[in-house]
Amino acid sequence: MTKAQPNEGAGRRELRRDAADNRERVLAAAAAAVRREGAAVPMATVAADAGVGVGTVYRHFPSREALLGALTRRSFQLVLAAAGQAAETDRTGIEAVRDFLDQTVEHGPDLVLPLHGGPLLVDQDTLAVQADVHRKLGSLLSRGRRDGTIRPDVRTADLVIFGALLAQRLPHVPDWRQTARRLADIYLAGLAPTTRPLRN
Repeated sequence: MTKAQPNEGAGRRELRRDAADNRERVLAAAAAAVRREGAAVPMATVAADAGVGVGTVYRHFPSREALLGALTRRSFQLVLAAAGQAAETDRTGIEAVRDFLDQTVEHGPDLVLPLHGGPLLVDQDTLAVQADVHRKLGSLLSRGRRDGTIRPDVRTADLVIFGALLAQRLPHVPDWRQTARRLADIYLAGLAPTTRPLRN
């Protein structure tokens, strides 16, 4: 049996790291390109924005559908991480929702979701991540109902839709983060308990 050279394992690890870095670079560039030009953006544009060759893009994502599917999964994973981080604190329900919305604003440029015009979900793994997002957000709302900081008629879908709106930067607003946080403050005030029910 031929023995590996002393630095052969390190070389393989370096290649794997380079490949992972290239994949992440392609996904980040693709997210920006899709939000800028739509889902039909040429793969060559994504490659140029990522600073890699078109062959590198196709090596990781053999079709546009594969790239869009990976973007959607990555987006839901980012949202799930934000929801999970908010859920792990011991803050009140309304404060945890605020934490989640703040992170959603920060992640906004990286998110390509069906509510943003991204591809409809068909991949079972991505659907599972989406379901986890809804469960986490539902737990934040349940906490708020229990501690009296969130009105009882707020639904998980309400939070999902508002989060998607905050993540979609408006092109002619000069400081979107500041504006989005102000809108979040107004929204959160509306989540407070009240005798007036929400309209269906």
